[in-house]
Amino acid sequence: MYAVIETGGKQYRVTPGQTVEVELLPAEPGSEVALERVLLVSTDDKTLVGSPTVANARVMTTVVREGRGEKIIVFKYKSKKRYRRTQGHRQDYMYLLVTDIQADGKSLVSEEDRQRYEASANRQAKRYEARLLSAYEALGVTEESASEA
Repeated sequence: MYAVIETGGKQYRVTPGQTVEVELLPAEPGSEVALERVLLVSTDDKTLVGSPTVANARVMTTVVREGRGEKIIVFKYKSKKRYRRTQGHRQDYMYLLVTDIQADGKSLVSEEDRQRYEASANRQAKRYEARLLSAYEALGVTEESASEA
């Protein structure tokens, strides 16, 4: 079973238990995110194709962690004009663990599998938060000043 979702202007093929790297969404690590733009849902016996989206379908995910991509160098150049500009960019990403795929208002993942995926996502989110807190402590940053920044 899998689904094709759209987020951040890109399409992703996801299966339950998979971790997906998407562009940054307004959510905290450990929180659940419901992705409503589901373009296709496929199970063993049937396939639902949307026009453009599948009605009453969504993919439930849990935010595992946040990160940043590799640095990309943007270099603009015009020959014989002494024009050169260099700029760097790092994209912010969010890592989502797919816990459930729903179609027609009902879950397509068994209850025990969904609970296992949610427990794994919560465990990974707690590890990420613990790593952040230890990094803040090593830098001598208090929680109040970290939340202000």
